[in-house]
Parts: sequence; structure tokens; C-alpha cells
Amino acid sequence: MARECEVCGKKPMSGKQIEIRGVAKYLGGVGTKVTGITKRKFRPNLKSVKVSMPNGEVCRMRVCTQCIRSGRITKAVKAKPFALPTT
Repeated sequence: MARECEVCGKKPMSGKQIEIRGVAKYLGGVGTKVTGITKRKFRPNLKSVKVSMPNGEVCRMRVCTQCIRSGRITKAVKAKPFALPTT
């Protein structure tokens, strides 16, 4: 469950980092060469946020920033909005 979004299930993925030297031919060089390939991990950008559930309770979840920005979750309200007293 570590490093996994609790909403969409996004997990770390593996990939490669490619090291390149040289200048491209269209820029006047002799071309680019690959000098090294190393393995790396692409980790999701997870944030721990308080989420208000549909039944009204508030719980803390580890959610990726894409889910927060797209509106898949609703953040819990920290304090009630200010209201003027009625007379």
C-alpha cells in the first residue's frame, strides 16, 4: 500500500535514464551517441490530505496530485465559513 494512490491506484513504474552526448546533425554536428543507460523509478507525486467522504466522515488518504487537481476527491473543510449574525 506504500507509495500508491488510494483513489486511482497509481504506483511507481520502472524505466530507463539515457545519457546522450554529441550535437544533432541538423544543428551541424556529427550526430548524437548514447553513452549510458541506467535503470530508474518514476514515482507518483503523493500527498497526504484530509478527505471528506460521502457519508460525512473525514479521513486521511494518500492521493496523487492528479486526483486532487481533477476533483476526484473533495478536501475536508478546516473551519466553517464566517457568517454574519442575524437580527
